[in-house]
Amino acid sequence: MGAEGTYPEAFERIEAAVDGGEHDLRVLGFWRLLARVKADPALAAHWAEVAGRIDRKAFEARVRLRVPVWFGNTVLLFGTLAGAFAMGVAVGTDRELLAGLALLFAGGAWLVCLHDLAHWLVGRIVGIRFISYFLTGPFAPPGLKTDYATYLRTPPAARAWMHASGAIATKAAPFAAAAFWPATEAPAWAAWALVGIGLLTITTDVLFSTKRSDWKKVRRELRIARARSLDG
Repeated sequence: MGAEGTYPEAFERIEAAVDGGEHDLRVLGFWRLLARVKADPALAAHWAEVAGRIDRKAFEARVRLRVPVWFGNTVLLFGTLAGAFAMGVAVGTDRELLAGLALLFAGGAWLVCLHDLAHWLVGRIVGIRFISYFLTGPFAPPGLKTDYATYLRTPPAARAWMHASGAIATKAAPFAAAAFWPATEAPAWAAWALVGIGLLTITTDVLFSTKRSDWKKVRRELRIARARSLDG
């Protein structure tokens, strides 16, 4: 491994620093170390528990506002069902303004609530577990923290699907709501607003997410998958 020593030494150094109160894993070199570990499936499996333990310690020391996964899923599921109820109102009423507002509410509720639910569902299917939901600020969307030990044991292509699922759900939600517009008495502006929101989310993904968020992680994991296939 060069200047950083062996893998045991590097992990021991980082964990000692975290236990000592240093919680910025990037500064500690944890993610650079993990990039090398993830490239080799044997190393990823071997160091999964240690890496997961360090990641969880740093996360829980840094992020205080956390709730259990079951609680977060329940809240998001209720939000999704509220969107479905609003869609029922939109389809069932003959009042144009109410139908339009209900249509918009449904699209907004699905956009907000389905993102993390999709991450959770696909993650569970491919073998990834999660620690908690969390908030990092008053205006930040809720996050879903992965259990990094199970994340490392999961094949990189499957990890990529987990990351992509939330982004796909967010982009699909406004268009799914807009698809119900012909069955309602809602004004055309409601449908156009939903389409506009959907296009805006796609635009922000193209401009930002490929560099900083879900799609960046998708590309990273697919690169690892391709490299492993070439090595294999």
